Amino acid sequence: MPAYPGDRSAEITAALGALPSGTPVSEVARRLLDLFTSGSIAPGTRLPPERQLAATLEVGRSAVREALAALEILGIVHVRPGSGTYLRGNASELLPQTLRWGLLIGERNTAELLELRSGLEIYVARLAAARAEASDLESLSASLDRMRESMGALKAFAKADLDFHDALAQAADNAMLVDMLHVVRSLLQVYADRAVHDEGAARTAIDEHDAVYRAIERADQDAAASAMAVHMATASARVAAEAAR
Repeated sequence: MPAYPGDRSAEITAALGALPSGTPVSEVARRLLDLFTSGSIAPGTRLPPERQLAATLEVGRSAVREALAALEILGIVHVRPGSGTYLRGNASELLPQTLRWGLLIGERNTAELLELRSGLEIYVARLAAARAEASDLESLSASLDRMRESMGALKAFAKADLDFHDALAQAADNAMLVDMLHVVRSLLQVYADRAVHDEGAARTAIDEHDAVYRAIERADQDAAASAMAVHMATASARVAAEAAR
C-alpha cells in the first residue's frame, strides 16, 4: 500500500539500484543527482524515506542523510520537517544550479571562463542567424539603439549590452545554452560590468554588435559567427585586463 497518495517510492528506488560496498557519500549523492536530473521525476515529488533509500542503495543511513544534506545545499531537494524530502524543480532548472555550484566551489580560472563564454556566444550567434524571427530582430535592434543612446552612461550601456546578448540567446532557441551562458556570465559579471571604461571602447562595442545584428538580419550563419568571434576577442581582452587589476 502506498504511504501517501501519488507515492512513487517504489519507482524511485527501482531506478536507483544498489551501490558497491564501501561507496563514499559523494557517490551516493551522485547516484541520487543523476536520477533527480534525469527528467523522470516531477518537481514536488516526495522522495522515499532515508531508510528505504539506504536499503535500496545498500549503504548506511548516515551516507544517505549526508548526501541529501549536500543536495539540499545545492538547491536540488527541499527537506520539510515532519513531512519528508521533496524534489525542488525539473531537470532544466536543476542542471544549471549544479553547474553554478560546481563552478563556484572550484577554483575560478578567468581565462578558461572567457574561452567558454566565447565559444558559447559564437555558437549562439550562429544558431540565432538560422532561427531568429521578426520579434527577435526587433529586440536586438532595440538593445542596439539603447547602447547608442547610453554611451555617456556606462552603467546603462552595460545593461543594454547584456540585453543584446540575452536577446541573441533567446533567438537561438536553446534553453540549455541560455542556462550555461547565464552561469558563465554571472561568474564574470564582476569584471564585465567595469570592462567598458570610455566612449571609445563603447563605440567599438557598438560597431561589433551591429556587425552581429546585420549578419543575423541576413540569416548569414557564418558571418554571424565570425562577427561574434571578433567581438568576443575584443570583449575578452577587456575583461581579462580588468580581472588582472
